[in-house]
Amino acid sequence: MTINCKGNLVDLKTPQVMGILNITPDSFYDGGKYAGDDAILGRAQKILTDGAQFLDIGGYSSRPGAAFVSEKEELDRVIPVVELILKHFPDALLSIDTFRSAVAKASVENGAVMVNDISAGLLDEKMLETVGMLQVPYIMMHMRGNPQTMQQFIGYENIIKEMLLYFSERIQMARRFGINDLIIDPGFGFSKTLEQNYEVLQKLDVLKMLDLPLLAGVSRKSMIYKALEVTASQAGNGTTVLNTLALTKGVSFLRVHDVKEAMETVKLFQLTINNG
Repeated sequence: MTINCKGNLVDLKTPQVMGILNITPDSFYDGGKYAGDDAILGRAQKILTDGAQFLDIGGYSSRPGAAFVSEKEELDRVIPVVELILKHFPDALLSIDTFRSAVAKASVENGAVMVNDISAGLLDEKMLETVGMLQVPYIMMHMRGNPQTMQQFIGYENIIKEMLLYFSERIQMARRFGINDLIIDPGFGFSKTLEQNYEVLQKLDVLKMLDLPLLAGVSRKSMIYKALEVTASQAGNGTTVLNTLALTKGVSFLRVHDVKEAMETVKLFQLTINNG
């Protein structure tokens, strides 16, 4: 299985690591940490030096109850960072974490190669059409509501069955707009209780029925630190444990804050399955 980025085919036989660069003041773990060109470039360099294949840039915090950010403010945050990083690291593969088509379009026009949408196109009716026009890989995530309301929508009769239906509908719609490379994100922490997150992780391989690559984004999330009764800054070991479990379920992408640890996880996992 491959995806097309900048005309290059990325082979997903080996799981890919996506390093997170949040340029928001209120993200749950690193909000406000990367302000100013030097801090941004330092973070980008570390992500790339540690071995991540992708760098995911977000200008709108999607943590539960996050503050609303206008489209203009999101653009003002994101586009200068895309330009800055590609000026210094022209070969970097940048993913843009946004649910707004205008931000996706401007980012790709300035050199980004992937769109990562927490809403699977449901928060902007122009998103799927835009991504189809741009012809870049598209990550679609499972969520109900929006970042401000999502934790109000946690009632499921059968969460995996309902997620399969959700993704089947969104995939069909994405294909109508000519989106070729689709990636599925189950949305850990979005519209789910702690127990539901672990049910989804335990049954994650069922989503392979969709015949698309899966992304796991569990890095330092509340499903770890609340379960362990620690803080997000103390959730590194728990993140590695869950990333390992996600790999055993067949995920193709790990979206993480700690790239070095994730790369080591992938390397050891690959050694295990290649010599099993």
